[in-house]
Amino acid sequence: MGVGPAIQMSKRRLTRGQKNIEWIEQYCRVPEGPDVGQKVKLRTWQKREIRRIYDNKHGTRRAIISFGRKNAKSSLAAMLLLLHLIGLESRRNSQLFSSAQSQRQASLIFSLATKMIRMDPDLRACVMVRDASKMLVCPERGTEYRALSAEVKTAFGLNPVFIIHDELGQVRGPTSELYEALETATGAQETPLSIIISTQAPTDNDLLSILIDDAKAKNDPRVVLSLYTAPATAPAFDEKTIKMANPAFGDFLNKQEVMAMAEDAKRMPSREAEYRNLVLNQRVEAHDPFISKSLWQSCGGLVDEDWGDTPVYGGLDLSSVNDLTALTLIANVRGTWQVRAMFWLPEDGIAERSRRDRENYVVWAREGFIDLTPGKSIEYEYVAIQLAEILRGVNIQKIAFDRWNFKNLKPWLLKAGFEEKELEEKFVEFGQGYQSMSPALRFVESLLLSGKLAHGNNPVLTMCAGSAVVTRDPAGNRKLNKVKSRKRIDGMICLAMAAGLAESTPVEQPKEFQVIII
Repeated sequence: MGVGPAIQMSKRRLTRGQKNIEWIEQYCRVPEGPDVGQKVKLRTWQKREIRRIYDNKHGTRRAIISFGRKNAKSSLAAMLLLLHLIGLESRRNSQLFSSAQSQRQASLIFSLATKMIRMDPDLRACVMVRDASKMLVCPERGTEYRALSAEVKTAFGLNPVFIIHDELGQVRGPTSELYEALETATGAQETPLSIIISTQAPTDNDLLSILIDDAKAKNDPRVVLSLYTAPATAPAFDEKTIKMANPAFGDFLNKQEVMAMAEDAKRMPSREAEYRNLVLNQRVEAHDPFISKSLWQSCGGLVDEDWGDTPVYGGLDLSSVNDLTALTLIANVRGTWQVRAMFWLPEDGIAERSRRDRENYVVWAREGFIDLTPGKSIEYEYVAIQLAEILRGVNIQKIAFDRWNFKNLKPWLLKAGFEEKELEEKFVEFGQGYQSMSPALRFVESLLLSGKLAHGNNPVLTMCAGSAVVTRDPAGNRKLNKVKSRKRIDGMICLAMAAGLAESTPVEQPKEFQVIII
């Protein structure tokens, strides 16, 4: 039981979690908003989270609570902090910390806890607030709390018994110096507790994602996971979908504001990635995406197996020795542009490459969406033979290529049966800069928005589309950026080049076209 305020606990038999709930509701006050100053009345979902943490029969070493933004995450964290600083969970002479990536974020929990202390006379009498150093001290119990941020040099020599990792999803990559320093400092404690409260990280390779995936695997019964997220297949802008990731939706999370955000993301595809990550709590990078997920899915129509004499345009992206090589063909079939895409990867090491990139290359190869070349590197002789077979079966007009590595492919194309003159007439160098790529991307985007593109849901091309990131020059021109894209985008580069050729080549054909994928 905490010091100072002598809480009148119920005489009925209560669990540890239920006792903590009663303490919070008796001593914590609403720090901000319309009900400021009133005693906290925990919601059903908040009580459930507290019971899961403290009533775990195995004991809880780490609790992960993840939901969308503005669900009073920091307020809940501040209540748990006070519970351990002065409440029923306090331990004599113990150190408590909260951590965040920025000083501003780190100060939030301190600020909210301070407001709760100053509004309650019993807490105010027991806790000293040191604003300058972002510390709370309970002299009678000897407990101390400090807010730390990753922007300052990590302080070693700490001995925490309780840690709150606030917005750990902001950590990019699999490691964080501050997280490791705090977690490895708990070794001297018998039963330390770490609580992570955060919106999801954008990628599978980020620290929070790794921790969540490990918790999902149930490797350690002392790890408690509560993940409020909307399934990727759920209607993104539906109210029911939003509720899945936001337990406070319609309560202290303003329903009208959230629905307005949904409408913005629906109307402006460039806002969708951010909306999915921050509101739906999905692993989606809030970058500058070329295509939103929902827009791409809306153009997943079937493609014909035979294009007959329809004019065909292609884009060819040649990889380095062991990366993805791609060919995309497009043809205007009955007013819709259809896309066929073919991909090559080296056969040796395909399983390891699947694990490294966290993609289903092995499955896609087995299903025929990726062609495996013999050996440990891309064999251009093999690719040239395949290209000859593919291109002889369609009415190819032009094929755009990036000059990188084409000189290595050309001899094999000649050996595969292409004539020198044919290569000169059919294969066109296509620049990867803003001048060439911007109009090509604009054309592809217009086809997607008008529903005039059919890609057949090729999974490899879909991966490329979902990862495609654009960069802009000062004039607003765009190009695809492989460096900033978190996964392979070769298929989308090919699609853009093929579409750029199709739009600029003077051929008698309908103005609308469709994309086909092989």
